[in-house]
This record gives sequence, C-alpha cells and structure tokens, in this order.
Amino acid sequence: QIQLVESGGGLVQAGDSLRLSCTASGRTFSSFMFVMGWFRQAPGKEREFVSAISCFNGNTNYADSVKGRFTISNDGAKDTVFLQMNSLKPEDTAVYYCAAQWRGRLLTGAREYDYWGQGTQVTVSS
Repeated sequence: QIQLVESGGGLVQAGDSLRLSCTASGRTFSSFMFVMGWFRQAPGKEREFVSAISCFNGNTNYADSVKGRFTISNDGAKDTVFLQMNSLKPEDTAVYYCAAQWRGRLLTGAREYDYWGQGTQVTVSS
C-alpha cells in the first residue's frame, strides 16, 4: 500500500509563488509504470487535473490553465514530487491533492489514480 503526504500549501497574494511537495512511501518506485500527479478541487467544483509526471522517464503533462506557470518535477529517488507554482491567480485557489497510479501513462482523469494524499489548501488573494 502506498501512502502520499503533501506539504507546502498556504495563503499568498496574486502573482506570488508556492511549492508543493508530495512524498510517497510504502513501495519501491523504480517501476516504469509509476506515475504521480496533482489535482485540485475548489469549493463547489469537481476535482480537476493539474499535472502529472512519469517516475520512469520524467515525461510531464499539464492542464492548459497552468501551462507556463506551474512546473512538476521529482527528486533523484523519485519518491517525492514537487509542484512549483508561479504567477498564482485567485482562480488557483483550491485544495491540492497528490495522486499516484501504476498505469504508466500521464492520465488526466481522477478515477485513473489509485492513491491519494490528504490534500493541502492553497489560497490566493487578489
């Protein structure tokens, strides 16, 4: 069983930056099938895809709404994934969730992910 723990959320002003971290534990992560990603959910809205990274080859995928502003990366051991968020906007306000799956593709549907963190709040004031 894999456990995911997020950190790094907070309250910032529009235009500021934040970096979220998510550390996975419980299994080996050397498999080429392991993918980690970030989703977010604002009040009254569905959970939406933000970004994903392959822990095998480092390939990434981004939602159009965050392209050019957010960057996903992982550490050398590939058990921690980061989401660097720059030029934050009020519409980025949401609970951000780390997720993981073994399907080997940079999927964007929440139902495709099997493991979830507890979420971390990001609030961007105007």
